[in-house]
Amino acid sequence: MHAVIDRQKNHGMHFRVYISKALRMSVGDHIHAGTVVEKDHARGIFFTQDWVSMPGVILVASGGVHVWHMPALTEIFGDDYVLQFGGGTLGHPWGNAPGAAANRVALEACVQARNEGRDLAREGNEIIRSACKWSPELAAACEVWKAIKFEFEPVDKLDS
Repeated sequence: MHAVIDRQKNHGMHFRVYISKALRMSVGDHIHAGTVVEKDHARGIFFTQDWVSMPGVILVASGGVHVWHMPALTEIFGDDYVLQFGGGTLGHPWGNAPGAAANRVALEACVQARNEGRDLAREGNEIIRSACKWSPELAAACEVWKAIKFEFEPVDKLDS
């Protein structure tokens, strides 16, 4: 099985193609996709074949996710995804419950802004900052995560 989902480009089937459909056919319902924010969405292999009535898998986004990622996650996935916060909740300076509250406030602010027709890609930081005015938990989280950036090349990419 390793040879099928391996990242070696000359054999097998690409991870995104294989794992989502094979997982679904074996009754799996979700796939952990890591942090998708600040990645090159134009590159990659996508499997869009309609498989009759077989539903897709739901994405679980995690791995460094924090409140500043919420506008991008909401824009990329809409309403159909799972957010798994580790350090983005547990790293809150006031504890776990305020960390969870900050994440929830950020999510709700982004969903409301999107539903009002605002551009999350362009206005995301402003949306989060506005929500900080009525959520001290979010304001504290924004201060903690303000300098975190993911500036690494993805390892799951095709060679040119």
